[in-house]
Amino acid sequence: MTKKKGEAANEDQTKNPNRKIVSLVKSQKEDVKSLKEKEEDLLLDSGTDSDYDGDSLSGSLNSDDFDSDIFDSEDDGSDRETQDGDDGSDDEGELVDSENGEEDGSDDEEGSEQREVAEESDSSEDEVAPRNTVGDVPLEWYKDEKHIGYDISGKKITKKEKQDKLDSFLATMDDSKNWRKVYDEYNDEEVELTKEESKLIRRMLKGEAPHADFDPYAPYVDWFKWDDAIHPLSSAPEPKRRFIPSKWEAKKVVKLVRAIRKGLIKFDKPEEEPNVYLLWGDDSTSDQKSKHLTYIPPPKLKLPGHEESYNPSLEYIPTEEEKASYELMYEEDRPKFIPKRFTSLRSIPAYENALKESFDRCLDLYLCPRVRKKRINIDPESLKPKLPSRKDLRPYPNSCYLEYKGHTGPVTSISTELSGQWIASGSTDGSVRIWEVETGRCLKVWQFDEAVKCVAWNPLPDFPILAVAMGIELVFLNTGLGTDEEQQRIEELLRLDNLPELDEAAAAIAKWVPDEKYGGIKIRHFKNLSYIDWHPRGDYLSAVMPGGETRGVVIHQLSAHSTKRLPIKMRGLPVCTLFHPNHRGIFIIATKKYVRVYNLHKNGEPIKKLETGLREISSMAIHPGGDNLVVGSKEGKMCWFDMDLSSKPYKILKNHPKDITNVGFHRSYPLFATCSEDSTAYVFHGKVYNDLNENPLIVPLEILRGHSSKGGVLDCKFHPRQPWLFTAGGDSVIKLYCH
Repeated sequence: MTKKKGEAANEDQTKNPNRKIVSLVKSQKEDVKSLKEKEEDLLLDSGTDSDYDGDSLSGSLNSDDFDSDIFDSEDDGSDRETQDGDDGSDDEGELVDSENGEEDGSDDEEGSEQREVAEESDSSEDEVAPRNTVGDVPLEWYKDEKHIGYDISGKKITKKEKQDKLDSFLATMDDSKNWRKVYDEYNDEEVELTKEESKLIRRMLKGEAPHADFDPYAPYVDWFKWDDAIHPLSSAPEPKRRFIPSKWEAKKVVKLVRAIRKGLIKFDKPEEEPNVYLLWGDDSTSDQKSKHLTYIPPPKLKLPGHEESYNPSLEYIPTEEEKASYELMYEEDRPKFIPKRFTSLRSIPAYENALKESFDRCLDLYLCPRVRKKRINIDPESLKPKLPSRKDLRPYPNSCYLEYKGHTGPVTSISTELSGQWIASGSTDGSVRIWEVETGRCLKVWQFDEAVKCVAWNPLPDFPILAVAMGIELVFLNTGLGTDEEQQRIEELLRLDNLPELDEAAAAIAKWVPDEKYGGIKIRHFKNLSYIDWHPRGDYLSAVMPGGETRGVVIHQLSAHSTKRLPIKMRGLPVCTLFHPNHRGIFIIATKKYVRVYNLHKNGEPIKKLETGLREISSMAIHPGGDNLVVGSKEGKMCWFDMDLSSKPYKILKNHPKDITNVGFHRSYPLFATCSEDSTAYVFHGKVYNDLNENPLIVPLEILRGHSSKGGVLDCKFHPRQPWLFTAGGDSVIKLYCH
C-alpha cells in the first residue's frame, strides 16, 4: 500500500506543480521570520541613543508589509488553485496529504498557520485568476484563429459561437439580470457582477470611496509622542535664501534686457492691415457701419445713360417742338439736361452747370438729414392678449330668466339671503319687499315714508334680519323667516330694554330707538346714510354718511346695542366701506379718489393706500379670497387691485360709457359683474390663482341688456350658490339672468 501511495504521489507531483508552490511559501515564511528577528536586533542595538522609534523611520524596512506582500501572492495562488476546477482541488488535497506524510496533529498545525496567513493577507477572495495565459499579446493576432489563447495547462481556449443579434436581444429581454453581465473579451466569456461589485461601481460613479466602510474623514492620528519630546523634529534654522531675492534670477533678467536693447532678441510686430477700399464699390460695405451704429450711406447719383453721350442716337435728341414745350414747363418739371450731338470729343464745350451741380451735391451730403426709420411689421391680431374661449368658461349668466315686478319707483338696492331662497329689494317709492327667487312671489312688503337708499341681509343663516337705510334712519327688520326658536332669539335681540350709555361722541352721531311700527330697532343718525355693510360674523354693521366728513363712518354692534366711532382721521368724503372676509380687524374705506385699508385691532393703524387714479369712486367689492379688490367709478372705468402685488391698479377696464353704479363678486364661482347707468351689466370671468407668481385672469364674458334706458341699472348682486345675476333697474323691475 505504501508503494502505491508513493507512486501516486510521484505521479501527482509530476502532473500538478502546486506542491512546489506550497513548499516555496513555507520557505519564504521562514526567511521572513529570520529577517524580522534580525531587524529587531538591529533596532535594539542602534536605537538606544536615538530619539525616534523604529516605526517613525521612513526608510526602514517594515517586515509586516513584506509579509503581507508574500502572503498576498500566496493567497492569490491558493485562489487560482481553487478556481481551476474541482478535480484540481481534490488532487491538491491528496497531494499535500500524501507528500507530507505527517500525522493529524501536524495537519492541524499547518491549518492554523494557513489561517494566520489568510488573516494577515490583504488580498481579496473575489479575485479570480485569468483563464487565458497569453499575457499582453494583442487579441487581434487570434482574430483569424479558432482559439483566443491557452489555459494554464496549455490547452487551446476555443472561441464561442456568436449568437444572432435577434436571439441575443430576446435572451437579454428574458434575463432580468442582463444589466449585471459584462463581456470579457480577453477570456471570451460573460461575467456576471455580484451585488457587492455593482455597489462598488455605483459608489465610484458618484465619486465616493469604493468601500462603504472607508471613512474619508477619519480623525488624525498623531504618531509622535509629544509628552516626552524636548526638541523639534528639525531644529535647523530657516535658510537666508528664502527671505532675499534671487541673485541668479536678477542676472538672468539683466542679460535678457541687454539682448533686447542690442536687437539680438526681436519680437514679431503685429501685422498692419492695408488701408485699401474698393474705388467703385458700394459705401454700404465700408467700415463706416462698424464705426457708427446709425450710419446711413448717402444716396447714389444717377449714372449717365445714352442721352448723355456726346454722340447719342437720333431718338434721344429732342426736336424743336419738344424744346419749345420745355420752355413752357415750370422750372421744377423742366429736364435739367437736354441731349446734344457732337462730331468728336474735341468739339464738346465745357459743362455750364458742373460747378453748380457739384455744390448742390455737397450740400445734399452735408445738410440733408438721413434718419433710419425702423418699421416693425407686426400683425395687429398678435397684439391682442390670448384669452380662453367663452365656451370653456361656462357657466355664467347670459339670458333673462325671470322678472320681479311690484315696485312703483326705481329699485335702488337689492340683497340676497345666504341660502339663496329669498331676495330683498328697496325702492325710491319707500317700499321694501322680499321675493322668492324661484317663483317670483312677493312674500312681504314694508312701507316707509322716505326713499330707501340701501338694504342688506344679515350674513348669518340663523338670524334672518334685514337692515334698511333711508334718510337719516337705519332700521333692523325681522323678516319672520326661520324656525320658532330662531324667531325667539331674534325678538330678544331686537328688544331694547336696557340700553348701554353711549359716550358723548357716539351719542352725538347716532341714537338707538325702538321701532313701534314694525317691532324692530331704529337708529337715527345726524346725517343722511348712503351705504351699509355687514361684518361676515353678522354682529357688526358699518354705516356711511358722506356729509359727516370726519364722522362719516360709524360701526354699530347689534348684540350690545351700541355705536362706536372709528379711531381714524378721515381724509376726504367717504363713499363706501367693506369688512375683510378673512381677517377680522381689517377695514376698508373708499373715499372719492383713494381706497385706504386700516387695522381696527391696532387702534385704526393704516396698512395700505390704494391709488386708483379715478375721478370719483362710486362702488367697490372684495374677492372672497380677500387679496383682490374691484373699484368702480363715475367715469365708466373699473380698476382691479391685487393688494399683495402693488398699490396701483393691476388692470383698468373702460367698458361702460356712463357711470358705474355697483360692482360685485360671486362667492364661489370665478365671476364678477359691473352695472351702469347705460342700462347694461357686464359679466366677467375673474380667476385668482393660488400661485402668487401667476397673475389673475380677467376675461369679459357677456353684456346683459334688458332694462329700459330710464335710470339705467342701479344695483347688481350674484346668487350665493348658483351662477345667476340679479339686476335692479331704474324702470322698477328686477331681472334674474341665468346660464
